[in-house]
Amino acid sequence: MEPLIPRLGLALAIGLLIGLERGWRERDAPEGSRTAGIRTYGISGLLGGILAALSSVSQNQSIFAAGFLAFALCFMWFKLRESRHDEDYSVTGVIAGLCVFALGGLAVGGDYKAAAAAGAALTAVLASRELLHNLLKRLTWVELRSALILAVMTAIGLPLLPSYAIDPWGGFNPREIWFLTVLSATISFAGYVATRLLGSTRGLLISGLAGALVSSTAVTASFGQKARSGEAARPLAGAASFAAAVSLLRVLTVVFALYPQVLPIVLLPLLITASIFVACGGGLMAKGAPASGEAIVARNPFEVGSLFIFAGLFAGSATLGAALISRIGNESLIGVAVASGVFDVDIAVLTALRFGGAMPLETVGTAVLAAALANAGGRIFVAVLSGPPRYWLPLALVSLFAAGAGASGYLVIFR
Repeated sequence: MEPLIPRLGLALAIGLLIGLERGWRERDAPEGSRTAGIRTYGISGLLGGILAALSSVSQNQSIFAAGFLAFALCFMWFKLRESRHDEDYSVTGVIAGLCVFALGGLAVGGDYKAAAAAGAALTAVLASRELLHNLLKRLTWVELRSALILAVMTAIGLPLLPSYAIDPWGGFNPREIWFLTVLSATISFAGYVATRLLGSTRGLLISGLAGALVSSTAVTASFGQKARSGEAARPLAGAASFAAAVSLLRVLTVVFALYPQVLPIVLLPLLITASIFVACGGGLMAKGAPASGEAIVARNPFEVGSLFIFAGLFAGSATLGAALISRIGNESLIGVAVASGVFDVDIAVLTALRFGGAMPLETVGTAVLAAALANAGGRIFVAVLSGPPRYWLPLALVSLFAAGAGASGYLVIFR
């Protein structure tokens, strides 16, 4: 019985955790006016664990099933009376109570790690009511439609795609390319959501950072247009420098998610470079940054057309890289990363990481850093085209200084 005690404790803890959130939300209600509070939810989890233990001891699963049914009927009856009194049609409390009982049973009779994780996740979802409702109000039909189509293409289309290379060089694996495309879009979507939640007048710095989570090149071009229209150029260049730092942190996130073995090679150079961008960007923005500005209009990364364009470019880059590697050698990967990283660092980094298991880590890491460097050059090119010299010249100087510092960090590793 000794191993049973901590499992029962977990079942009780799950109920108390969820009851804490439910009780806090209804803390102003008079005592005895609510069906369940922190104690009731805690006891419900413990009850589920006890019935699961009895079912296991007697080897009769119908005990837990009957107990769950009786609990559900009793709990729903009390909730029905409460709802009629309050004229409330929400069923969230009922579902939460049933989940507590079920998770208590899972903690004792099944995978206790899964039960603990599910209990924490359920509490987080319940506590995020206002955030989720606010997000739903801001959601547009175009965004919802794109997300639904992507879900169908991922859940249905991804398993149907062949999981082997269909080109002679082994670079074009449809399932792998589509999976990495979805992963990149998911990371970008975090920035898109941040942009939507922040609104349109939250300040130059915030809008630049949020927009950079989607595309630092787009931020650079947008700020260049602002500078050309007469806005203060130095603060805009500083905000673009912050956007460049966010782009490098995006690269680190992708590397950590897909091929963390490369982190020892790229971590120090990229962090040094990002730090220089932040420090210099802060100095430029201190020269009289405006209090507010229009947010970057970020494209929805879940838009189907954009996904297909990204996937097509990624597939072409991956196939070209595989062909060049088979004919020239591993060093050609760096050239491919530079060529594809000028305007889209994600494609270049994903292409480099795809070949991680087939070549030395140093080559892969160098290709990732070369892609980030090429993307910095692409941003300067865009800045020159979109803005006046008083905008792109400080940004170019900061970029050169940051690139030099990052190169020094790289030499420290491989000296």
